[in-house]
Amino acid sequence: MSRRGLVFCQERLAGKLEETEHGEYIFSYDPAYLAASSARPVSMTLPLRAQPHTAKRLFPFFAGLLAEGVLKEMQCRDLKIDESDTFGRLLKTAGHDTIGDVTVKEDVS
Repeated sequence: MSRRGLVFCQERLAGKLEETEHGEYIFSYDPAYLAASSARPVSMTLPLRAQPHTAKRLFPFFAGLLAEGVLKEMQCRDLKIDESDTFGRLLKTAGHDTIGDVTVKEDVS
């Protein structure tokens, strides 16, 4: 079963991030976001384009939104998340108070 997160840029839906059943990652920009004249990449490493970005590991930009050290340990303990579940941590902790203007919220639909 794949897991998905909705990616927001300045509180506007920018795209969807998915972890596949095979542990690969897909980031796709939302078509409405791409069509907006104000659209800008969520990261320089994820340029605007209609084709999905794919990776065998979580994109470094998204991994960079995660806490480290003691804060990571506290979040994992409090939220009962395995410290090695990077994507799970992203979905549970990057929905607010991130560095910059990009947030990721778990897609529960």
